[in-house]
Amino acid sequence: MVKKKIRTKGKIQFSRYFQKLEKGDSVAVVKEPAIPSSFPKRLQGRTGLVEEKRGKAYIIKLKDQKKEKKFIIDPIHLKKIKQIK
Repeated sequence: MVKKKIRTKGKIQFSRYFQKLEKGDSVAVVKEPAIPSSFPKRLQGRTGLVEEKRGKAYIIKLKDQKKEKKFIIDPIHLKKIKQIK
């Protein structure tokens, strides 16, 4: 379960809600507890690549064991990360 600090409880960051992601960006799935999510709990903390934008949400390609799967996730539940090469 994800907990928020007492001063941020119930609040959302608009900058994360309206963030722009490009195709190929590396993102981490970080559940925002203030907003209901539409993805399975097992995805929390996983990293993947942005495939495309669909409506307000993004299609994220994640690896599950050896199989690649696609999930539609709202931008508030995504955190852009740097990819070190």
